[in-house]
Amino acid sequence: MAGNKTSRRERIKKGIRKSLTGTAERPRLSVFRSNKGIYAQIIDDEAGKTLASASSGSKEFAANGTKVDQSKAVGKLVAEKAVAAGISKVVFDRNGYLYHGRVKSLAEGAREGGLDF
Repeated sequence: MAGNKTSRRERIKKGIRKSLTGTAERPRLSVFRSNKGIYAQIIDDEAGKTLASASSGSKEFAANGTKVDQSKAVGKLVAEKAVAAGISKVVFDRNGYLYHGRVKSLAEGAREGGLDF
């Protein structure tokens, strides 16, 4: 069953990525979630560089609570780093996950932190 869920997400991800790319003006905010944590990266696909990143396992992350609360804090953290790097507009890449729960919470945290998407 796990193989089917993974292959389904990869198929959705491939369809999303066809029309979604990050540029220097509007980089891509990519989300990855695992059972233990959540990760966010702001990526410039043209240059192939990660401009900012945050995760629930990083040293500067200090939030307790549910996984949804932690996701919101990661969203705020990545938004702070992006604003410090001069990035205000991004394209949100949910990476094949449903826009629900932890992914939605991360997006709301990023919006509260100052990112526009």
